[in-house]
Amino acid sequence: MSFTDYLFLFGGMGLVTYLPRWMPLFFLAQRKLPQWFIDWLSLIPVSILCALLAPILFTDQSQRTLDIGKPEFLIAIPTLLFALKTRSLGGTILVGMGLSWLINFLP
Repeated sequence: MSFTDYLFLFGGMGLVTYLPRWMPLFFLAQRKLPQWFIDWLSLIPVSILCALLAPILFTDQSQRTLDIGKPEFLIAIPTLLFALKTRSLGGTILVGMGLSWLINFLP
């Protein structure tokens, strides 16, 4: 590939990456959104996180059967309780990593 091909490639990747992020800001910055729509938008990050975490925590990877005794689920419970009690992101990460290390690497 030539240098101009690389320039077009990187320029296209930049457009595809940042254009969808800028368009809502550009078009919705001057508009007043209804409160129900703002409330609905606030639920999207939680639902995406749940959709990503639920298969990892609750199902077996090969068969997609419900498995409550998975180590990931056992680690998630005390980590969640710590996060709710302290509201500390760094502490929650340390507790989760420490518990993961304890369960996975100690005999």
